[in-house]
Amino acid sequence: MSSSQLRGRAALTAALVTVAGALAAIPAAQTAVAAPPEFNPVSASYGNPTGATVKGQFLSYNDFHGAIDPPTGSGAVVNASGTSTPAGGVEYLATYLKKLRAEAKAEGRSTITAGAGDLIGGTPLVSAAFHDEPTIELMNEVGLQVSSVGNHEFDEGVDELIRIQRGGCHPTDGCQDGDGYRGAKFTYLAANTINNKTGLPILPPIDIKYVGGVPVGFIGMTLEGTPTIVNPAGIKNVHFTDEIETANKWSNLLKLFGVKAQVLLLHEGGSQGSATPTPGVSDCTGFTGPLVPIVAGLNPAIRVVISGHTHRFYSCKLPNSSGTETVVTSAGSNGQLITDIDYTLDKRTGKFLDVTAKNVIVENGVPDGSGGWVRDASGAFVKNPDTVDAAAKRVADKYRTAVAPIANRIVGSISADIVRTATAAGESPLGDVIADAQLAYTQSAGAQIALMNPGGIRADLDADQSSGGEAFGVVTYGEAFTVQPFNNLVVTQTFSGTELKDVLEQQFVGFGGQTTQRILQVSAGLTYTWSASAAPGSKVSNLALNGTPIDPAANYLVTTNDFLANGGDGFSNLTLGDGRVTAPGFDVDALVAHLATGPIAPGLANRITRTP
Repeated sequence: MSSSQLRGRAALTAALVTVAGALAAIPAAQTAVAAPPEFNPVSASYGNPTGATVKGQFLSYNDFHGAIDPPTGSGAVVNASGTSTPAGGVEYLATYLKKLRAEAKAEGRSTITAGAGDLIGGTPLVSAAFHDEPTIELMNEVGLQVSSVGNHEFDEGVDELIRIQRGGCHPTDGCQDGDGYRGAKFTYLAANTINNKTGLPILPPIDIKYVGGVPVGFIGMTLEGTPTIVNPAGIKNVHFTDEIETANKWSNLLKLFGVKAQVLLLHEGGSQGSATPTPGVSDCTGFTGPLVPIVAGLNPAIRVVISGHTHRFYSCKLPNSSGTETVVTSAGSNGQLITDIDYTLDKRTGKFLDVTAKNVIVENGVPDGSGGWVRDASGAFVKNPDTVDAAAKRVADKYRTAVAPIANRIVGSISADIVRTATAAGESPLGDVIADAQLAYTQSAGAQIALMNPGGIRADLDADQSSGGEAFGVVTYGEAFTVQPFNNLVVTQTFSGTELKDVLEQQFVGFGGQTTQRILQVSAGLTYTWSASAAPGSKVSNLALNGTPIDPAANYLVTTNDFLANGGDGFSNLTLGDGRVTAPGFDVDALVAHLATGPIAPGLANRITRTP
């Protein structure tokens, strides 16, 4: 980019932010358009050129979650189109990004690399032990240029997110790797995260980049529902605004200043429907989710929506507010896929002429020559040394070496794989084990019941995983931390039987302000039935503890993590407990203590019963 273009970009961006106070006066198009039930794989055309054109490429990914190491266990592969492909790991992600950029350059396309949030937060120990500085350093290394924030960017609060962007040592732990922290070279966008005092976004709402002299505007944001799924303590000084209104507000400003090609980086998504074989990574089979009505309300100038949050892969065309098509993509999670978006711009009008998109699997395995992949003696996929990016590996290895003594410490054992896959009633074997662990951890304080949010269970416990060369069934601290990476506190409160039932009723949409069904995992001894057809507030029945019906007037000591106790995941009724007592350490310490009594067997997932 020339110096004049840089000055122009800076001036244009500054002008847009300066007029933020006038945004309310600009109407936001919100005409809803009914979406068809199915959408074809994406390839959209927006008319004929009026003169010269310029070609470009967006490479994008989302929900990386600090997945520096290749995923393991059931998450080691991408399952699509009836096949399973081992994928992921930052040194492989870097290789594929370089490969796709080189292919685009050969076609005369310049590349912009973008993200759609949750790059950090909910991360394995190799990143979390250093407050996710390793992930940001690696995102800098692989060439990320712009990203929206996601809900997990707020896991340690707004102030920490701003430090992550700008750099500087952690206020408590300092710079643990010994070489400082310089911040993100890419720009985090947070258009709908508003400072309560100033009324302005906490980070830039938009970014403008030039492709062959044509400006392309990026608007970035997280889902409006972020406050319900992060710890309220870290976001008490901000609020989150409506996705459609916010996107259209900034879209109108971009258009006013001559930026006609617009991309929305949105940490909200959808998913493909079930099918046999499994839908492909670039399909859009039976697509549904919150993203559909959001796109239906967007200005037509937003021709590309790079999305995330649901950890699903798709490549779709959805109707926007004018009924024309907007290309919508997502690259799954954990760096196992990259979305490759090719486009053409009209140099005279500054608008998109065409957009095509596909997802590319970041393969990390060694082909066996028969359509499969080579495995080692334990059954794990062998990693391909020929497709490792050396520069990314050097950065990753620095942190792997630093954390290895902690991560590889043996803490306990399991008798078989313990998975987080839920039954139709919403209960999982691993959910049972974690709830039991928290109950055992707090029984000395009199706890009788423990409840665990399913979203806080981030991985399975795989008996054959051997992170540090340990035997089958042996669990390391790093593996336990990957399951529960949030360092939540463990708290115990007193609830009446009536209050406990209200907590369980709040699992379901329509009661106590709940907007999303979330089934809490329960400790041994607590049993109940819920009816799918019953009205909100009347779904839970047969609630008992050790076979004795819960007494509405009696008091019970209930353990949760502090995320739930502070009202996270919409459980405002869990803020109503009395006599809060905080256990020493964190929730992962409870799991580690329980695993030490092993081998621990998978939970039976028979404590919760569902009826029609």
